[in-house]
Amino acid sequence: MTAASSLAKVTFGDNIPGWATAISSKPAVIVLQEWWGVTDEIKRQAQHLHDQKGYRVLVPDLYKGKIGVDAEEAGHLMGNLDFPQAVEEIKQAAKWLREQGAPKVGCMGFCMGGALTFLAGQEADVDAIAPFYGTPDPKLAKPEKISVPVQCHNGEDDKMEGLADPKTVKGFIEKVKAGGNKHVELLMYPGEGHGFMNGGEDIHKMMKTGGLPIGSSNSQKTAWSRVFDFFGKTLE
Repeated sequence: MTAASSLAKVTFGDNIPGWATAISSKPAVIVLQEWWGVTDEIKRQAQHLHDQKGYRVLVPDLYKGKIGVDAEEAGHLMGNLDFPQAVEEIKQAAKWLREQGAPKVGCMGFCMGGALTFLAGQEADVDAIAPFYGTPDPKLAKPEKISVPVQCHNGEDDKMEGLADPKTVKGFIEKVKAGGNKHVELLMYPGEGHGFMNGGEDIHKMMKTGGLPIGSSNSQKTAWSRVFDFFGKTLE
């Protein structure tokens, strides 16, 4: 996966920091961080989407520069995050992208960012969402309000109980469908655990501090292909 060569520091909304590619008339996608923070890996993932589809991408820095170097620190950072405020910042991100020329805006995210992607679909002005292995706190979630197309990705062996284990994810998806959304897809990946989309050696070292398994390149390629197709149908 290519390095984040065309991402530049930006501020948007209420002086919220982030990383984005140049202003474009193409569709845009908000890419949301894992519990680690805005790592080089999440920048590479955003860059990959930009390189392959030509979309403008924006990675909001929800931790304001902080990065968890191991699982314990990442857990503290996520635990201290004001989720309603993070959702407000995602809403501002979508508004900013539209004001700068994006005809449609999608959102995707991983782990904590997956949970926030569902909340974006619930609260923000986005056209489609692709959450990976994360569901929101039931106290914040209103799955029946998610009416935009959803393509959810999850490992069949995800052990993150209450966040991304298969039972939790399947239950949440059923609630989205029960609200009347006819454009909901749940894609399960056999043999894959939490964080399987991470491909860089740097993030793999961080994952090992939390006992997280490394995903297969085949699953990663399959998932990206599905995301490209999904956003192609919903944003173009």
